[in-house]
Amino acid sequence: MAEEKKTYGHSKAGVELTDGVLQQMAEEAEAGLDVNKLRRRPGRPSMGSGPAETFPVRLEPELRRAVDDRAAKDHTTASDIVREALREYLKVS
Repeated sequence: MAEEKKTYGHSKAGVELTDGVLQQMAEEAEAGLDVNKLRRRPGRPSMGSGPAETFPVRLEPELRRAVDDRAAKDHTTASDIVREALREYLKVS
């Protein structure tokens, strides 16, 4: 009877992760990874001239409802509505 090889699932690329595959990956990593070959993972898109910061704001229920209603009407997010309103009020592009 053939001996079953132990598997640890599959990678996103569909490669079966066996002891041999994991050992090979570890050896490649220990030898030094070529950072130019690594894929960059997409993140949030840039906004403005630098990284965006969060800014928590408390809104009364009526104002929050109005923001959410406008976002639904415009097929966008509440955050986009608030950012656009602030840009317009503060005259900032």
